Amino acid sequence: MKDLNILPSASTAVNGLGGGRVAALPRGAESPPQVPLRALDQLWFQVSGTVCNLRCRHCFISCSPDNHSFWFMTRGQVAAALAESVPLGVKEYYFTGGEPFMNHEMCGILEDTLELGPATVLTNATLLPERTVRELARLAAGSPYSLELRVSLDGVTPEMNDAIRGDGTFARCMEGVGRLVDAGFLPIITAMQSWPEAETGRILGGFRELLADVGYDRARLKIIPPLLIGEEARRTQGYAPSMRVTHEMLHGFDLDQLLCTRARLVTAAGVHVCPILLDYPGARLGDTLGEAVARPASLSEQACYTCYLHGSICANTAASGEF
Repeated sequence: MKDLNILPSASTAVNGLGGGRVAALPRGAESPPQVPLRALDQLWFQVSGTVCNLRCRHCFISCSPDNHSFWFMTRGQVAAALAESVPLGVKEYYFTGGEPFMNHEMCGILEDTLELGPATVLTNATLLPERTVRELARLAAGSPYSLELRVSLDGVTPEMNDAIRGDGTFARCMEGVGRLVDAGFLPIITAMQSWPEAETGRILGGFRELLADVGYDRARLKIIPPLLIGEEARRTQGYAPSMRVTHEMLHGFDLDQLLCTRARLVTAAGVHVCPILLDYPGARLGDTLGEAVARPASLSEQACYTCYLHGSICANTAASGEF
């Protein structure tokens, strides 16, 4: 990506563009580690802000019908960022929220995006009537690029899922998944691991049986770890004080495992490091994409520790968790 002219500070960046390892700050230094953007492979859009039709008890940015901290993006705002992204070499686009299909321009936004590259929408699948699914199928059929739907489902039974996502959401989500499968999509079913590790094999088998019942015999499953911020911190517990990324931890670490070295998040109110850190003022990098790609990402928040351990959990492909 030759267009990016990123010159990380020698005192704070590790393994940045331009060559060898840069010395980390000494132990006890006040400044957190920073990492430069190596390539803008992914561009994320907070397309519905923090507005969601659900009020999930594990949401790391506390999205809800009445959380208006970040508002919807317009089709024009997204189109401007898409145009800015082309010379930066973006390879794929992601749309998240909130619930993206609360944005009444979502299908138009996808139409614009699919002219440029692959697109993924992260959705709870409860707002996917037949007419919307038909339009999504039309858009997918008319583009040379792939359209992926990532569907959040947090259990293999109504009791398991609805305890986290709200009463009735299991049935509504499964209806949406069934419509997507009938239309030819292979949605990526994504669940936060809320069960003991020893139960993972049984849970995965339960997901496959559940999805086979709606005709999805080649189910794609993605299990992600909890992010102990927002509602999840209130539901269970937050991070322990020691759970932070340090300079020493980055010695010999593959920085490509971190989403913030390969992506940025566009919102209606500026450009941020990543979707996880939306609520943190320090993660806002600028008003425009051009400003944001020139600034490194600070690993100052405790949620960065989860990405350090598990890799780019937000992306469709990550170091672990795919089955």
